[in-house]
Formats: sequence, structure tokens, C-alpha cells
Amino acid sequence: MSRIERFEDLIAWQKARELTREIYRVTRIGAFARDFGLSGQLQRASVSIMSNIAEGFERMRPGEFHQFISIAKSSCAEVRAQIYIAMDVGYLDKSTTEKLLAQAEEVGRILGGLRISIEKKLRKP
Repeated sequence: MSRIERFEDLIAWQKARELTREIYRVTRIGAFARDFGLSGQLQRASVSIMSNIAEGFERMRPGEFHQFISIAKSSCAEVRAQIYIAMDVGYLDKSTTEKLLAQAEEVGRILGGLRISIEKKLRKP
């Protein structure tokens, strides 16, 4: 296994990028595009996932990286909640909702695993 040297090499960041791209795509369509509050908040939350992964990685300290991964995971939950809102108000159909939720859940699982891995490193003397 090769050493990760850039945040762009992290699977978590790559998957978060894909999710963000899809969030931007769906929030630019129809009535969703005119709901500046929800579409903007959903975009910001997805961007937050990517940004926190990158910023935490670049801090070069496991404790800080762990903190930023925790924030990214929380932003991922925020994205999922907002996807439900978008579906409930009729901006997203069931298929799109399920696809976005699956992507967000995958990112959350990867972040959870990364957080556990970092915790193990922090506990080592």
C-alpha cells in the first residue's frame, strides 16, 4: 500500500468531490435552483465535507486531522438531512434522492473508518 501524500489521494475526498458535483448539478435544476436558501445550504454543506478533509490532512497532525474528519462527517449528516428536505418539498424525485443518499452514506462510512484509523494511531504510544 502506498503512502498518501496529498489530500487528493484520499478516497474520502474523491468520493466527497463526486457527491459535491452531483449536489451542484441537482440544485441548479427547476424550482430547486430558485430556492436559494436550501440549494445554497446544501451546496455549502457538501463543500464543507471536501474542505474539512483537505484542511485536516494538510494540518499534518493526527489529532487535528481527526477533528476535521469529525466535522466532515457531521457535514455529511447535514447533507443527508437536507436531501430529505429537498425530497419532501418536491425538488427531488425518489430515484435522485436515493442516489444522493447512497453517495452521502458512502462518504459517511468512509469518513467513519478514517476517523477510527486515526484514533488507533493516536492511542499508540
